[in-house]
Amino acid sequence: MKCPFCNFEESKVVDSRSSEDKSAIRRRRECLKCNKRYTTYEKVENIPILIIKRNKDRENFDRNKLLNGLIRACEKRPVSRKILEEVADEIEKKLYNQMRTEVQSQYVGELVMEKLKEIDEIAYVRFASVYRQFKDIDSFMEEIAALKKKS
Repeated sequence: MKCPFCNFEESKVVDSRSSEDKSAIRRRRECLKCNKRYTTYEKVENIPILIIKRNKDRENFDRNKLLNGLIRACEKRPVSRKILEEVADEIEKKLYNQMRTEVQSQYVGELVMEKLKEIDEIAYVRFASVYRQFKDIDSFMEEIAALKKKS
């Protein structure tokens, strides 16, 4: 890190704190040459993840889109917004921790269904009916039967 005043490359950290939103670390530094102080911010760099859709189109991963799908599936169900936020965070974290730059949308859908199955079976069936695009009532009933069997 170069000093913004004299361009010397060495400094010492005088103070470190989390930023207000906890997304970065604020460091107060002092140049070892000119003794002037300045502030730097350290932040994790997220590599964008591309979602490969069924039709092979690619789009950037959007946490809000994921959360909106969860909210829609849990509409009029006793599932708090906080729980849905935690699920979205968990899925997003899992995707980023895999260090892959491209992920199939089907994989994300399966992660969502796993979580919904744990939280609320009705929300799970709602999401599965849209996600799996049931062709008829029989395939829908098979999914419900499989869910009953596991319970």
